[in-house]
Amino acid sequence: MSAARYNLIIDQGSDFALEFIVKEDGTAKPLTGYNARAQLRSTKDSESAAATFGISTEDGLVTGKIRASLSSAITGLLTAGRYYYDLELYTTGGTELVTRLLEGTVTVTREVTR
Repeated sequence: MSAARYNLIIDQGSDFALEFIVKEDGTAKPLTGYNARAQLRSTKDSESAAATFGISTEDGLVTGKIRASLSSAITGLLTAGRYYYDLELYTTGGTELVTRLLEGTVTVTREVTR
């Protein structure tokens, strides 16, 4: 299965969050035994991440819900422009299995009020 493409717009200096539910065969996938991770990079080949999303599953162990977020302190440090991101789901025990769930571009819009 290919990752879903979802392009984002993030306002520089603002809190940002994206919530979604992981489904398998039309049913919410329990996330017990899984973690998620996501990074933002200026180019796909960039050696270092411009930002790392905070990830929580809250009740996702039952409902499949994932929340990826960046605080205003982090988005305030990003230069306005285009970035790339992806979000992966991975197993936490034994052999690591990785599935890329989302990918796309991020446009960071310039903050005016500072």
